[in-house]
Amino acid sequence: MARASTPSEASVVVMNTCTVTAGADQDARAAIRRVRRQNPEARIVVTGCYAQRAPEEIAALPGVSLVVGNSHKHELAEIVGATVAKSAREFEQRGALDFERQDPSALGSRDASDFGWRSALSAAIEPASPPRALAPEGPAFVPLTTLTAPPGSREPEAPIFVSDIFAHTELLAAPVFDAANERTRPNLKVQDGCDNRCSFCVIPYVRGQSRSLQVDRILREVTGLVESGYREVVISGINLGRWGRDLVGSRLPAAGVRISPANSDDVSRKPRAESQKPTFENLIQAILAETALEKLRISSVEPMDWTDELISLVASSPRIAKHAHVPMQSGSDAVLRRMHRKYRPWHYREKIEKIRAAMPTAAIGADVMVGFPGETDAEFEATRRMIEDLPFTYLHVFTYSARPGTPAATMPNQVPVHLARERNRILRELAAEKKLAFMRSFIGKEVDAITLNVIGHDGNGEFTEALTDNYLKLRLRGHHEPNRWLQARIESVVDGALAGRKVTSTLEIRGQ
Repeated sequence: MARASTPSEASVVVMNTCTVTAGADQDARAAIRRVRRQNPEARIVVTGCYAQRAPEEIAALPGVSLVVGNSHKHELAEIVGATVAKSAREFEQRGALDFERQDPSALGSRDASDFGWRSALSAAIEPASPPRALAPEGPAFVPLTTLTAPPGSREPEAPIFVSDIFAHTELLAAPVFDAANERTRPNLKVQDGCDNRCSFCVIPYVRGQSRSLQVDRILREVTGLVESGYREVVISGINLGRWGRDLVGSRLPAAGVRISPANSDDVSRKPRAESQKPTFENLIQAILAETALEKLRISSVEPMDWTDELISLVASSPRIAKHAHVPMQSGSDAVLRRMHRKYRPWHYREKIEKIRAAMPTAAIGADVMVGFPGETDAEFEATRRMIEDLPFTYLHVFTYSARPGTPAATMPNQVPVHLARERNRILRELAAEKKLAFMRSFIGKEVDAITLNVIGHDGNGEFTEALTDNYLKLRLRGHHEPNRWLQARIESVVDGALAGRKVTSTLEIRGQ
């Protein structure tokens, strides 16, 4: 198949969904309706977290041809190819899948839990037992050609490929790229799943237990991206800081080895270190030591995983973007306890202050939730006051959304929607003030930035969009090639972005 330029021109449209809030579910349904209006003949394939949580609900939507949960997402291409070809026999003969082969006629006599079909809602209400969560992957799956719905249930209008996500013990998904900026900033997923059980969150039930990509695989992927011309790579995960805790016997890089991007062929390597259980800091050191990547950006890391070693590592390396996203959720101790978060407000404050002390110009962002069940005026004020006090440069503010099967959904004293929305507005306005003050602090200074593949125009003429090392949008005057690290002098702040002109490119500086 060839990639279509727009959904209206495609014969197959694959929709990756989120389910973290009710709004995310609503947006997914609206997108499905929109694609169906624009392209009635297209086969709409729905995958992702919403597909894992409520597959029958999605399968019943008009226009949906196929539902593929996260449990089978790593085989999405093979599943879509087989269903488009309408040849189940050809699908099995291709040998691309390694699932348990069973007699379809025998499925009706077995309980759904025998062969791994579980919705996220059932998993949230009755989580998998530890033995099942760690069970081998093979017996937990059924043949894709026979899996449609649990025995005795009404057949959905679209085939469903979903099984027990807790049966996955390895990270099988392929790397995911940022489609909007795929020529400059690819996103490499190195961890999936979560072993935490925050009372408001459905994500563990649609992503499964924490699983890490092996060190060697990550290094191969990063090296391949560098060889393809990428200059910045973002590493991400559902609980990124817990990378490596499920890996045993993984080899680690030798300490002290560093590769210069400009002279990577001239580095003599030391012998590899002995195998041991790796840490997230080890992964960062390995990428720096064994690849020629110019810039590594770390996505969201939980506060308890921002160790002194990690902070020092990010602060000391010019090859790591000065950017820390540290989920906060609430500044109230009582709310954090009801959320089942694993830190207290004073712990969080200490981490942010250490990050700012080590990196005075770093972007520091957080996720914050308002309207959690039982949140009083005093508890919200504790959150607002902490945000005001700490050196945040941006916030992602969420209004609490009850997720089916989570403990918080049945807690008493649910906060009225209008009150939660007002609290959201207050925090967003506070965040906007802090972000503007942070951006204005760079006027007259020089910053490193990578050019994106977007050209725009404003009252001052043509500009190229760029992203600074510390995660600020930049309107770079003139037309510049994408995927170039350069230095720019900041002249002003325009429409929520820095505006400036090129001084010189980073590569020109290194070549002198």
